[in-house]
Amino acid sequence: MSNAGWYPDPGGAPGMYRFWDGTMWSPVVSSTPGPQGVAPGTQPMAAHQPSTGASPLLSRTPAANPYAGASGFTPYPGPTKPTASIWRSVGWLLAVFVVVGALVFGGLQLLRGFGVDPLNPTAPSNPTVNPCPTASMPAVSPASHPNDGRVHGGKLSYPQLGSPWSAPEVEQRLPFGVDATVQTVTVEPNYDGSHSWVASVLVAELVAGDGFFSPKEATELITKCSMSEFYSDAVVQRTDVSSKAVTVDGHDAWVIETHLAFDIPGLKVKGETAIFEVVKISDASSSVYYASIPDSVPELLTVARQVQDQLKVDP
Repeated sequence: MSNAGWYPDPGGAPGMYRFWDGTMWSPVVSSTPGPQGVAPGTQPMAAHQPSTGASPLLSRTPAANPYAGASGFTPYPGPTKPTASIWRSVGWLLAVFVVVGALVFGGLQLLRGFGVDPLNPTAPSNPTVNPCPTASMPAVSPASHPNDGRVHGGKLSYPQLGSPWSAPEVEQRLPFGVDATVQTVTVEPNYDGSHSWVASVLVAELVAGDGFFSPKEATELITKCSMSEFYSDAVVQRTDVSSKAVTVDGHDAWVIETHLAFDIPGLKVKGETAIFEVVKISDASSSVYYASIPDSVPELLTVARQVQDQLKVDP
């Protein structure tokens, strides 16, 4: 840059110009540069008259910019490499995304285990995995209960039912209870060549399985468990009639009454009403009342509800 003249400010001031006299830059800048070749503070010269014998203008390398780096002039910074702190921030963000993704996936799997699929609301309402609790106590023989005309199981009892109900029997196949006693009425005998479909009412001690934190949570869990255990591979559609808090002899309890619809090969009945009631006996113990009444015998549903109203907690 050997020619004197106005040039964009090498100090980087936006819209400003500085004069280069061929040797050094002017100490001032201007937003309105003068005519090319005219230094600041001077008037344009008359038409140039070359002097006789004048030496030609020599090309020279401009001196170093004396204003570069001076106060008030900061060179535009070029691109910089990411610092370690930036990489650490990116790493933390990736870690957060991974954790959140794992929690969301785990939550979906848990809901699906309980028969609820937020991503597919039309999915069958019975779960595809077994939600039944794992008992923390071994199966036990029925406890010794008083012979007082009532049916006892766990810490609950109800007045014994007469015909057409069977005599009270020990029920050892209940997935969520021990010390269970049941009464049944056969509705469709030998419907599949080896099993009978029955109406039933029973009382039992609730096993201390995972998830039994309150009567409400326990009742919901055994409802899901029953849908998984008692209806083979049939699709079961659940419609709750009621779900509410109650008390039994001053003890907190929760009851769910629900209608279950299904289509099981060989079985004429296509639905039934189930009642699940969990009674909190103590901080370490709960008992359960369960009834299942097929749609073909609605008169027995009245009996099951009367039994529910007559539950007592044993001393």
